[in-house]
Formats: sequence, structure tokens, C-alpha cells
Amino acid sequence: MKDFFRKVYRLYYDGFTQMTIGRTLWIIIAVKLFIMFAILKVFFFPDFLEEHAPEGQEAEYVSQQLTNITDTTTLLTTQADKHHEQSIIDN
Repeated sequence: MKDFFRKVYRLYYDGFTQMTIGRTLWIIIAVKLFIMFAILKVFFFPDFLEEHAPEGQEAEYVSQQLTNITDTTTLLTTQADKHHEQSIIDN
């Protein structure tokens, strides 16, 4: 079993050391991931829970918000059904 892992390691090691274009592509991918997760997160995705939920109550806040979304969706669906029924009665 130890020999298997050694062979797999050597396969990848030899592959990465002999790459030319692939190495450049991996560098581009790494830079792109860094930009997406490090830089964009800081500027465009603020810590929403820190601003809206008291410390230690984050899970309760998320649960409450998800429940409110479900209630709002149910309310909107009910209103749409009533509007549809009213339009059928009017016609």
C-alpha cells in the first residue's frame, strides 16, 4: 500500500516538474482564485451577520430570517391565488 502512494506521488511530481504551459495556467488559476476570494470578498461581501445579529445569536437570526421568507412566500402565493380567483369571477 505504501508503494502505491509513492507511485502516485512520483506520477504527479514528475508531471508538474515537466510542465511548461500547464504551469502558467496553474499560476493564472491561483491568481484568479486569490482575487475572487481574498480581494472581492473584502470589498463586495461585508459580514452581514455581524451587523444584524447579536453576538452568539447568529443561528437564531438566520433561522428567523428563513422562516420569515417562507411566510412571505406563502402570503404572496395566497394573494396571487385570490387575485386569480377574482379575475375569473369578474370574467
